[in-house]
Order: sequence, then structure tokens, then C-alpha cells
Amino acid sequence: MAALKDIKNKIAAVKQTQKITRAMNMVAAAKLRGAQTRMENFRPYAAKFAEVMGSLASRIESDIHPFLVQSENVGKVELVSFSSDRGLCGSFNMNVILASERFVRQRKEQGVEVSMTLVGRKLQGYFRRRPVNIRKAYPTTMTTFDFQDAAHIAREAMDMYLEGQVQEVWVLYTRFESMGRQVPTLVRLLPIAPAEKEEPEAASGEEYLCEPSVESIMLDLLPKSVNIQIYNAMLETSTSEHAARMSAMDNATKNCKEMIQDLTLAYNKARQSAVTAELLDIVGGAEALKKS
Repeated sequence: MAALKDIKNKIAAVKQTQKITRAMNMVAAAKLRGAQTRMENFRPYAAKFAEVMGSLASRIESDIHPFLVQSENVGKVELVSFSSDRGLCGSFNMNVILASERFVRQRKEQGVEVSMTLVGRKLQGYFRRRPVNIRKAYPTTMTTFDFQDAAHIAREAMDMYLEGQVQEVWVLYTRFESMGRQVPTLVRLLPIAPAEKEEPEAASGEEYLCEPSVESIMLDLLPKSVNIQIYNAMLETSTSEHAARMSAMDNATKNCKEMIQDLTLAYNKARQSAVTAELLDIVGGAEALKKS
């Protein structure tokens, strides 16, 4: 009977866990709708802004602004990585962690020093126990963020670049592609690379007309471009986090259902064995009485 009671308690516990995972799946789905709407509304703007900046950068001399100067000798770079503040989202955070470690390892092999800005509690919790150079961490920003948070992070990265503390600034975030696919993406933020010149026969003929001049517009838009790319990275990461958590909780709910089925089967088998044993005892006792 003790075994039957243990199995029954396990079934009850798994059912409670199933209720929790189902509720978390519904919460993640609700948050995903809002995050995905914001991301999809902003993504075309960020992509077009980056396209325009690259096109304009290819038409002017790079010495008009430090953000356009391509450094030949890179001795130190800054990596701005984004993760979530919360767990229970499958391999989402670990994928970012592994990509960050790979970036640091590759740069060290090239003799380049890497400093890190960690946005998200999970990244901070992992790397604070590792021998890496953490310049600054934002452990609670990804829970509730807005454009001002992105502008603050971008301002610090730009100041480091302008002061010559680093020669490049890279951004690592998770790009949302679908409910089942979120891809860690590495992008160089600074210096801004000019768009590659197309072959004459492949060129589309599209050209941006600027007034008063390309140079004056670039000087005004360059800092804004960095802010926009950082904010876009935060939106993509937030959407990917909710999608990954929704998928993870859905899988957990399915696993709970399978466990309940297996435990119920084991419970029925154990109960049948107990009933059979009791019947054998009764029959044995009856036979003993007859013989006596």
C-alpha cells in the first residue's frame, strides 16, 4: 500500500506542475503578442535606417566622423550582449552565452582584448564567475525597457569608441525568425561599414538625394543610428525570449501529460498486484480452513 500511496502522490505533484507550466505558457503567449507587434513595427525602420547609413557612408570620405573610420590595428573591442532576466526558456540564454564565449575566445586567439557589456541577469550570473572583463552589467533592464535604456547603453558604447578605449563595438542579440527558430546574431555596431559597391550591371540605380548635403546629414544621423540598432537588438531579444519560453512551457506541459499517463499505468499495475495478492491470501486461508 505504501507504493500505491507514493505513486498517487507523484501523480498529484505532476498534475500541479502541469497546471503551472500551462499557465506560464499562456502568460508567455500573451507577452509574445505585444513584444512581436513592437518588434515587427520597428524592424523595417531599423533595417532601412542601416541600409541608408551604409549607402551614404559609401559616398563620402570616412574622415568626416570617427564612426566611419575603419581601424587597421584593432587591439581592444567591446561586446554588448543581450539575454533575458528570467529563465525557464529552454536553451535561449545558453545559446547567447555560448556565442559570447566563442566571440571572446576567437578574439583572444587573434591577440585582441575584449571587454563586455552584459544586458540581462542570466548573462551576468554566468560570466561573473568566469575570467572575463565585464565592463558593466544591466541585470534588470530586459524586464521592462524602453528607448531611453537603449540610448543610455548606446551612449556609453559611443563614448568608449570616441575616447579610443576600443577600436570596435559589436552587438550580440537573438534574432526572432519564427516560433521555433531564434538565432543568435553578431553585428558590428562601430565603426559603421559602408555598403559594398555593386557591379554596374547589377546596380539598381537607386540613389538617395540629400539636402543640404550628405556630410551634414551623416553627422546628425550617426549617433541616432547606434541608438536605433541597440533598441532593435533589445526588441528582437525580448520577442525571442517570450517565443522560447512559450515553446519550452508547451513542451513541459506535454512531458507532464506523458508522465501522468506512465504513472497512472504503474499505479493500476501496482493496485492490480495488490488485489491479486489479497485474493490469493483469502483463497489460501479458505483452503486451510477446509483442510482443518
